[in-house]
Amino acid sequence: MYRLMGRMHAGLLALRRDAGQGTVEYVALILLVALVMAGVIAAMKGFRTDEGKELGDVIIGKIKEAVRKVQF
Repeated sequence: MYRLMGRMHAGLLALRRDAGQGTVEYVALILLVALVMAGVIAAMKGFRTDEGKELGDVIIGKIKEAVRKVQF
């Protein structure tokens, strides 16, 4: 009886896989950082001074430059 229960337990553990979990967490982290950066850019463009607009334009320019360098 114990042997049967042990085999069932081992079989159930074999069905549970964590493969790919790190990738999902990594993508979620990247999306979170992108969301924070988008919020900062939106907040800086809302200022009436040119400093906020300049900083937002520089950040957007750097992001566009990095995206253009990515090759698939």
